[in-house]
Amino acid sequence: MGLSQALSIAMSGLRANQAALSLVSSNAANSETPGYVRKTTNVVDTSHGVRTIGVNRELDTYVQNQLRMELSGSGYATAKATFLDNLQGIYGDPSSNATLEASFNALTAALQALSTSSDTDSARKSVINAAQTMASQLNETSDGIQGLRAAADSGINSAVKAANNAMEQIAKINRQIGGATTLDASTASLLDQRDQYIDQLSQLMDIRVVPGDGNQVSVYTGAGFQLVGGPNAAKLSFSPQGTMSPDAQWDPDPTKSDLSSVKLQYPDGSSIDLTAEHGIRSGAIAAYTELRDTTLVQAQAQVDALAAAMSSALSDKTTPGTAVTAGPQNGFDVDLSALQPSTGNKGSVNITYTDTATNKQVNKTVAVDLSGGMASVVSQLNTAFAGTGVQFSNPASPPASSANILRVLDDGASNISDVNSVSLTTTATTLTDNGGPQLPFFTDGNLPYVYGSDKTGLAGRIAVNPKLLADPSRLVVYNTSPVTPSGDTTRTDFILSQLTNSTQTYPADTGVGSAKTPFKGTILSFTQQFTAMQGDAASAAGSMADGQSVVVATLQNKMSQTVGRRSRYRDGEFDGAAERLLRQRPCDVHRQLHVSVTVAGILRFL
Repeated sequence: MGLSQALSIAMSGLRANQAALSLVSSNAANSETPGYVRKTTNVVDTSHGVRTIGVNRELDTYVQNQLRMELSGSGYATAKATFLDNLQGIYGDPSSNATLEASFNALTAALQALSTSSDTDSARKSVINAAQTMASQLNETSDGIQGLRAAADSGINSAVKAANNAMEQIAKINRQIGGATTLDASTASLLDQRDQYIDQLSQLMDIRVVPGDGNQVSVYTGAGFQLVGGPNAAKLSFSPQGTMSPDAQWDPDPTKSDLSSVKLQYPDGSSIDLTAEHGIRSGAIAAYTELRDTTLVQAQAQVDALAAAMSSALSDKTTPGTAVTAGPQNGFDVDLSALQPSTGNKGSVNITYTDTATNKQVNKTVAVDLSGGMASVVSQLNTAFAGTGVQFSNPASPPASSANILRVLDDGASNISDVNSVSLTTTATTLTDNGGPQLPFFTDGNLPYVYGSDKTGLAGRIAVNPKLLADPSRLVVYNTSPVTPSGDTTRTDFILSQLTNSTQTYPADTGVGSAKTPFKGTILSFTQQFTAMQGDAASAAGSMADGQSVVVATLQNKMSQTVGRRSRYRDGEFDGAAERLLRQRPCDVHRQLHVSVTVAGILRFL
């Protein structure tokens, strides 16, 4: 071997050592840097010595993919747990007196005291104060739920902005890499940065990363919608609502929706409604969307149903129809006289019929307004029940007493429908002279809440009747001609009994019961059911978030070991480039290092 060849071999070894030592220094300096991956040199033998052909990133891609999947689950679980915990705070601490159940019990306790001393002003005022507290708590609960919905909507907006930034940075790094087939130190550093952006994106939504040519990657949602394709990134769009109201609802039909969807817009101008397509199934965005459009909507439905139950229990009177036969048709007659505009009463017709083709029983409530006359009522009902086989008519003929009779019949052939029951529910709109103790104790704003009308947002509007506030004696006096005698407890007993003992059927949108088997019970039992349900949901969400945190921490620890972020330079240990080279190619590298050290000595001597 000539001197020039020896010098060439020695210089190649020195250069390889220098490159390796530089990476050792970088690994040591960044051992605790989040996202940094330990790097080693990739060295090959040549006829003229050794040559560094690139850099290796020491990581386990399987662990990395598992971590990203769990980060998505953690983002979802954490957001949901936080919001449900806040919802519990709005409902109040179960051990305190600031809960819906505690307020309801305080109201019934005040009513019990009034029943024993109905003529006492202080007892009447206690009932009014307790009722106002109950109404105020429902108002505050409704406002709190809508505040959480607005926060969830804002959370979607912030998450979309963060996702767009991560997607653009991933595409930008793809472009910077430019299809490189081998890694140098700067390219490896870019891959570290790209991994961090992918990890950020995985916390916001469920994603799938597909490696491509030249170290580039493509990113898809778990449902298969492309977010990043090599050098190009799509963009998410979302319009935040701002202030939220119970009436603001999301609908997959954009012409009917009050709230924005998360849309994916591609450079070619095409777009996909990810919310409607269920394109994001995990991560913070999925959690915020579920909270805004489902979980908190159901919570609102629960308090609205409670407000409606309290109002209807005290103001409504239901009268069953009378069975009637007309030729082959069977059904019921119901007298709507009580709904004449002059009476001030409002009400609804409740109809239960069986669709004989499917053997499915249908319950339907329709608000009735007689201001347009009986013919108008019949026309509206026939339109509302078109195709069901249920038929409406007014057998108005002498005598005049039949002028306000509504007749409800089946099709007469038993091949479309059978009418099972018909009843009339009237809503008292005045404090006295309603033919009984019924009264509009609670109102929808300043108006009586009418049975069967839309209850959405009622909890936020419910109030104690202003006329009752002005004259608490109406808690006892229900007739003015003749005047209710002093000491009469008919109305107080009625109010107490209706609030504590009356059984109502609650709608399926509350999540308590179902459409097939709706929950039936007292107002208190319903309140206990949905508050316990929310408590259980909050507890379960908290446990899930804790579990996800443990899984993520475990995988992050394993990932840290895999990528070498833990310091390997303690207690005098030094993982030098020469040692690694000797482990990789003991014979050839030892020879080259020996020559390089020898030549280095000669050069220093010279």
